[in-house]
Amino acid sequence: MLSFFNQPGDDAVYTEQLCQQFGLGLTENASGWHLAWQDNALVLRNSDIPKQGDILVDFASGAASYRRLHGGGKNEAIAKACGLTKKRDLTILDATAGLGRDAFVLASLGATVTLVERNPAVAALLFDGLRRANEAAELSWLGERMQLLHSSALQALQQHEPVDVVYLDPMFPPRDKTALVKKEMRAFHDVVGSDTDADALLAPALQLALKRVVVKRPGYADVLAQQAPTMTVAGKNNRFDVYINAAI
Repeated sequence: MLSFFNQPGDDAVYTEQLCQQFGLGLTENASGWHLAWQDNALVLRNSDIPKQGDILVDFASGAASYRRLHGGGKNEAIAKACGLTKKRDLTILDATAGLGRDAFVLASLGATVTLVERNPAVAALLFDGLRRANEAAELSWLGERMQLLHSSALQALQQHEPVDVVYLDPMFPPRDKTALVKKEMRAFHDVVGSDTDADALLAPALQLALKRVVVKRPGYADVLAQQAPTMTVAGKNNRFDVYINAAI
């Protein structure tokens, strides 16, 4: 279990809420990977690797805002793959939410997105990112379009009510050597691990999705569960394999 470094001056009530909600433990020894507070934001940090830098969910950051405002909107590959070029108010289950960046783009285009995250630490980062985003005036719409579900992907796919689109982005070792990818992918592989059960998600996803299942893959990766998609949409650094159940 990942520990929560309880720094002096932290909001004890909110910290305790996060611990109870996500099954986190408090510690006074901030070693290795741990959660901590930095400028009123929850961050994932490794005190043994100071050059690693903090990892957090910040939907109001410059990068997130730039992608929302100037990232291409409906012309983005992910929007085309999910069908948002045809209908904006789709319901989408992002079964492997991670830091929520793709879910944020989908929600900014009009979709209502449920973010599913099984890892307690990452789920807590998402929860805190949504809290801070709800305080930003320019993101007043976010609370109605993004909801967090702390659950395994398989359980969510088996128990969630039907949605228009199921979105899957399983963890996969990166070949991109940029500093940002290395920083975050190291953290995710150390803390979260790889999605060794990813192939098992496709069948229940196809059962749940009313319209389609979209699987994000690196260009070099095999198709999920060795099942050929209906079509593929090429992105800048990835591809989106689309399995169509019905027209949007």
